[in-house]
Amino acid sequence: MSNPQADAVVVGSGPNGMAAAVTMARAGLSVQVIEAQPTIGGGARTLDLGLAPGITHDICSAVHPLAISSPFFVDFDLRARGVEFTTPEVSYAQPLDGKPSALAFHDLEATVDHLGEAGPEWRRFFAPLLDRVDDAIWLSLGDKRTVPETLRDGPGIANVMKFGLRLLSQASPAWNIPLSHETSQSLFTGVAAHAIGGLPAMGTAATATMLSTVAHAAGWPSPVGGSQAIIDAMVADLEAHGGSVTTDARIDHVSDMPAARAYLLDTSALNAAQIFSGLLPTRVDKSLRSFKQGNAAAKVDFVLNGPVPWADPETARAGTIHIGGTREQMAAAEADVMAGRMPSHPVSLVSDPTVFDPSREVNGMRPLWTYCHVPFDCPIDPAEYIIRQMERFAPGFRDTIVSYNSIPASEMAGHNQNYIGGDIATGLVSFYRMMARPRTSWDNYGLGVPGAYLCSAATPPAPGVHGMNGWFAAQRALKTRFGITEAPSLAP
Repeated sequence: MSNPQADAVVVGSGPNGMAAAVTMARAGLSVQVIEAQPTIGGGARTLDLGLAPGITHDICSAVHPLAISSPFFVDFDLRARGVEFTTPEVSYAQPLDGKPSALAFHDLEATVDHLGEAGPEWRRFFAPLLDRVDDAIWLSLGDKRTVPETLRDGPGIANVMKFGLRLLSQASPAWNIPLSHETSQSLFTGVAAHAIGGLPAMGTAATATMLSTVAHAAGWPSPVGGSQAIIDAMVADLEAHGGSVTTDARIDHVSDMPAARAYLLDTSALNAAQIFSGLLPTRVDKSLRSFKQGNAAAKVDFVLNGPVPWADPETARAGTIHIGGTREQMAAAEADVMAGRMPSHPVSLVSDPTVFDPSREVNGMRPLWTYCHVPFDCPIDPAEYIIRQMERFAPGFRDTIVSYNSIPASEMAGHNQNYIGGDIATGLVSFYRMMARPRTSWDNYGLGVPGAYLCSAATPPAPGVHGMNGWFAAQRALKTRFGITEAPSLAP
């Protein structure tokens, strides 16, 4: 350690690891990123799975509501770096049995018109949050320890109250009062289920309130060509500032890494404890190892020979489709997951990238991105469950399938070490665990060892491809380890 080979070593090349690496490199430090997988990107990789010639799949994340809206990416500015996004006119859809799908348009008033009788209550819920949408984003994506300047004035405080009241309304048993129609209820609940938790609950309500607000602001974009474009742009910036990335190099202990002045881990809390085993304060080690895993996702990547035959063709206009039916049906399915039971009709998420990015279709074949919610570490193959859910709202879907790759929750860590037992959130997402993540401490990034920091989704603010966890951890490292108190600009 007395002769460091780099100023900072980052373990993991997912969005948070790369956000930390870019920030450190922009501050003038030498940075090395180490990735266990043969390919970079963590939760934002695009790979050829060998299912059909030329077809690539987003094996983790696909649609990125925060890739142009989070404060980190606003500063980093992916579009200025040549990353092209497609933003569907319809952000997300909720198919309903025997009825037209409920659609959330990028434009709020178009959504209100579409929802008919349910439209006015949707406007009452979201219009006030769109007056200063950045307040809602900062409130959701802050470090949960400091108050951003945007929230310190009168309008900012008022917007915090507006956001909080709406969140509380959807986190209580009275959640059907402000959203009283089946269409608005199901539309909101489909977004809440992204957090894979109880319905209603604070964690799921916070997720839905923020993401739904963003849907009517910047929209829910996807990178043209796949999620890998985001990571590639970050790696290019890192390398332009002297950093490097090493792949296919698993780190089991700090002794496996080059000597450095700082280590930033884009890993699970458990992996962080293992990497610094024998060096952590007892209380920190115990907290990291006991940080509870959340519920799980199981993934199926399909190759289809044509578009999904939705019963309501309007469904195809959405970049993301939430499959689960009504609010009550989704709440029941999520309750099964939380109780450790495989739901007969699991909540599933679907995206057909070819609808908005024709380059994804090759020789008439196209990828379809799907996953469903299952109990933690569930070994059940999810393919048939997702196919049945698709057939429910797209009769004839089974006939469009050319091939698929199915990954049970119990095997998800095989392609992303952070996804222990299929927990794609890298730890339980509850309201408390958004604040105390992964442990109860004023400093959620420091590991109690000089120069050691956690920068993954296991820290505040929450999971997602927004880079904020890595950005906050890097700023903490710059200040406490290198005496750099001003965060560097990330602008191109």
